[in-house]
Amino acid sequence: MKKTILAIAFVAIGAVSCKTDKNKAAVSDEVKEVAKTENIINTYKANVAESTVTWKGNKPTGSHNGVVSLSKGTLEIESGNVKSGEFIIDMTTIVCEDLKAGDGKEDLEKHLKNADFFDVEKFPTAKFQVASSEVKSGKVHVTGNLTLRDVTKSITIPATITEADNMVTFKSETFSIDRTDFGVTYKSKKIDAALKDKFINDLMEVSFDIKAKK
Repeated sequence: MKKTILAIAFVAIGAVSCKTDKNKAAVSDEVKEVAKTENIINTYKANVAESTVTWKGNKPTGSHNGVVSLSKGTLEIESGNVKSGEFIIDMTTIVCEDLKAGDGKEDLEKHLKNADFFDVEKFPTAKFQVASSEVKSGKVHVTGNLTLRDVTKSITIPATITEADNMVTFKSETFSIDRTDFGVTYKSKKIDAALKDKFINDLMEVSFDIKAKK
């Protein structure tokens, strides 16, 4: 199976630029009521082998990026808009793509999976559930509940939807979330000011590219 992700380590590694700040997803502690699937005819099942959740993080000395795999996902699409949906992310599949085997890749992936970061033994999955959406300026702005390390926050992200031959592609713009909102505080300057330039930035970059079929 092709490796795919979230954050979703997306968060753990990095100091982000002003551009990333501008892309920060709107986050709220108010958990939204999840939209219910109503029309089976318009429901698509994610092809997990062809879907990707990407992550990227930065720190003063550099950055790392990679992917995480979906375990399953569904989308209900109607008139180019998302009516409902859910993505389940397998956090045990975190992969770093910018390092080669034997060059720190395995150590970084292990560290991201341990209790300092995503604690995948205790929290093996993350998920995003659609609550509502609206089309603005050609983009679908999707509001939903993101759950990571058993913490749920409401976020809104812009995306595009393409439909063709009983297939649909849901592609989000790159957005950023604050890892400390989800209890990932390792080397956060917000938590420990004494870190000086040895901190890992709180913001992480994430994007979804989900391909699904009726």
